Amino acid sequence: MKTAIYPGSFDPVTNGHLNIIERAAKNFDRLIVCVMFNVEKKPMFTPEERVELIRRVTGHIPNIEVCCSDQLLADFAREQGCSVIVKGLRAVSDFEREFQMALINHKLNPGLDTMFLTAEHQFMYLSSSAVKEMARYHVDLRDFLPAEIIPDFTARMAELN
Repeated sequence: MKTAIYPGSFDPVTNGHLNIIERAAKNFDRLIVCVMFNVEKKPMFTPEERVELIRRVTGHIPNIEVCCSDQLLADFAREQGCSVIVKGLRAVSDFEREFQMALINHKLNPGLDTMFLTAEHQFMYLSSSAVKEMARYHVDLRDFLPAEIIPDFTARMAELN
């Protein structure tokens, strides 16, 4: 069984993330969407909340598992019997950082490769940070977030403001 991991902070999961998940799931028997901890970010949602939001929007995809981990990605992949990391790329600036991480992960776990999926054109500009900024100005978020999680996101934004 070919297993891949799509890691990220997913705070919140966007339509761009969902597009990468749906496309990657077609290429693997099992796709683990893993909420990872990023010490450089101050998340809106707890890891457990992010897992629940992702499960809600990926319920239609049968070969998806959603979890969270505070381990190094290379170690988590080894534990899961995974040989591929899926990363979405929006711009050249993403590639430089992601390429560096791919090399590090491969050094730490030589059986681990990274597959890059380019964002579809309508998602190339989209990031969780951009969604948060737009929400501060009460922009309609239907083009940016899955409809199922907009109420959760809006409520959390109201709590934080």
